[in-house]
Amino acid sequence: MRRITEQVDVVVENHPQTVLRRWGADWPSMHARNPGLVMVSVSCYGADGPYRDRFGNGSLAEGFAGLTHLTGEADGPPTLPSVPLGDSLTALSGVIGVLLACRNREVLGGQGQHVDVSMYEPVLALLGPTVAGWDRDGGAPPPARTGSRVPGGVPRNVYRTRDGHWIVVSGTTDRQVARVLQVIGQETPDNRARYGTSSARLAAADELDAIVADWIADRDRADAVAALVDARIPVAPVNDLAGLAADPHIAARGNLHTVDAGPAGPVLMPAPAPRLAATPGRIRAPGPALGVHDGELRAEFGLTPARPQDA
Repeated sequence: MRRITEQVDVVVENHPQTVLRRWGADWPSMHARNPGLVMVSVSCYGADGPYRDRFGNGSLAEGFAGLTHLTGEADGPPTLPSVPLGDSLTALSGVIGVLLACRNREVLGGQGQHVDVSMYEPVLALLGPTVAGWDRDGGAPPPARTGSRVPGGVPRNVYRTRDGHWIVVSGTTDRQVARVLQVIGQETPDNRARYGTSSARLAAADELDAIVADWIADRDRADAVAALVDARIPVAPVNDLAGLAADPHIAARGNLHTVDAGPAGPVLMPAPAPRLAATPGRIRAPGPALGVHDGELRAEFGLTPARPQDA
């Protein structure tokens, strides 16, 4: 490991610091061997602070950073997402840190550096507008769950259609609401006065949300989406994976790729994003099995062949 780290650009680790120090693989030791090295340390709570030695994962990060408290119906329990959101955000945060550190080294002439990636901090960053909008000094209670609604805009919700599907509508500006009223047949002087401005409709948010919900409930999903799209009102179907795989837009942009996973067979995977015009990403293969590349790596870095007990 030490010989390899003397020759590489980036090392990613998620071990306790006590273990790294015992191995001689903590940041000071690694930096001394390779001053240009970018070392990424991933942990739930970060490399310092009173919780630095606690074990954790993405689910704990979502709860600790406040996202779980804000997710779910107002009268229901806090809800964890059905996908590994904290883990995915951690990966993105780590990639951003690596790119910044490599640019500092390669373009600005700096040395390598330690990139401290906690799992809860990128989750906390999602709450930026919510944190900034909390009037803590004024004695306001902390924000709470609002289901699929947002405190500052209506209509913004998920709505059930007549054929049992769901759609998302998020048209909260004055102009969008004016078009919503026209589409749903509620464009009257009284309704324009009651819902036409942000301050007015927020005072009657439940009413407007219910009117929109009733209109959507009387229509099949395709008809409701088409009518709202034609009126330039932000709307989208709530897709399950089968719907996503069958969607023509997904097919046209090549968002899902079937990848050969060898003995496991074909695997459907999301395509790399974002798209780069000159150097687009592609999926060459899914993740390899443990140890598949040991021989290749030993040859590349001039290491002795693995001993039988290491195989």
